[in-house]
Amino acid sequence: MNNNLRVIIADDERPARSFLATTLRAFEDITLIGEASNGAEAIELIEREAPDLALLDLQMPEIDGLEVVRLARPPRLPLFAFVTAFDEYAIRAFELNAIDYLLKPVAQSRLRGTINRALERLERNAFDDRLTSEAQVKIADAAVSWHQLAHHRWLERIPVRRREDIILVPVREIASVVADGELLKLTTINNQVHTITYRLKDLETRLDPSRFIRLGRGTLANINLLQRMSPMPGGTYLATLSNGQQLQVSRLQGRLIRETLLKI
Repeated sequence: MNNNLRVIIADDERPARSFLATTLRAFEDITLIGEASNGAEAIELIEREAPDLALLDLQMPEIDGLEVVRLARPPRLPLFAFVTAFDEYAIRAFELNAIDYLLKPVAQSRLRGTINRALERLERNAFDDRLTSEAQVKIADAAVSWHQLAHHRWLERIPVRRREDIILVPVREIASVVADGELLKLTTINNQVHTITYRLKDLETRLDPSRFIRLGRGTLANINLLQRMSPMPGGTYLATLSNGQQLQVSRLQGRLIRETLLKI
């Protein structure tokens, strides 16, 4: 019976993938079962192969290492370790279930330590079969910390699950973002609705404030699609967007919008 640790690699840089793959193949207790060149491929690989350990580059475009963990739906959650060129101080912002982080360029001895840690965790059977809600919150928090520390630009596309597919929704096509319990509902200019697990305040920090505005505690709207503000009883307002969507606006936000955006 083969008790080797089953590992996948995800990195958009071919030299980095090749180096990790060559190093891993030198370890007799490792079976490298796949490589991914981007986040979408990594998710597919994790869901298909259910590895014991995933080595994820943090800085992949579109879907980075944290988004892979958030979006993947494997039969069971693998252990994972992040690979990054950032200094240790940045990695300490992460309070995740990650077993380790590896700084580029990765030293063979350091990678060996990560493998040993994963083997120890497997022997104790100390990883969950699924992402708990607490772990999902930690991943969302870590994503915000990571993007702030990495000085990322404003989001241009948001990855969402649609059955078995990963869809990249352009931010410019999003008309509104509405909180619904632990979920966010993204409505597009064509009135398509996508659901993601994310907190509104966290997503707001990654959206261009010149493009989106708060209408109330649980609602963001695309400024460019705002067509009409209608007063309602109690001093609140009803916002109408160009896609026909109507959203409640708080009294305070309604006044601010009328004073800043709707005046010539």
